[in-house]
Amino acid sequence: MSGDACYFNIIATRAIIRYFFLQGKTPEKIYAILTETLGEHEQSYVIVSNWVAQIKRGDFSASIAPRPRRPKTVTTPEIIYQIHELFLEDSRISAKSIAEHPGLSSKRVGSIIHEDLEMRKLSVKWVPKCQNAVQNRQRGQSSEQHLEFFH
Repeated sequence: MSGDACYFNIIATRAIIRYFFLQGKTPEKIYAILTETLGEHEQSYVIVSNWVAQIKRGDFSASIAPRPRRPKTVTTPEIIYQIHELFLEDSRISAKSIAEHPGLSSKRVGSIIHEDLEMRKLSVKWVPKCQNAVQNRQRGQSSEQHLEFFH
């Protein structure tokens, strides 16, 4: 079911619950009617009783209030490029001083440095992470294959 259809279904179900409540039916009877007519895949009894409680408090709206969500953190290529440029200018720059730029948190900067730029702190400088022996051997073998291909 698509998001719009699901949202409409919830609004319609809530309107039905409101209708039966205004007729004087209890949450148990409303749930029984919904289960009988709409099937077992509809709202649970807990949801029905919560909506009835909201209606009793005077909330007669059939819409669903938006929930507060965690703010989105976006890592764009431009931000990664800017941080990389800062490292090229000064390899001794601290992650804390980079995080002072607007829109960047220290966790986000750390994630960009370690995951996107694949760098680590060595003494006081940021350096690219080293390859292990297997990666070096694979790189050498692929370079030799490319060289043979071009000859």
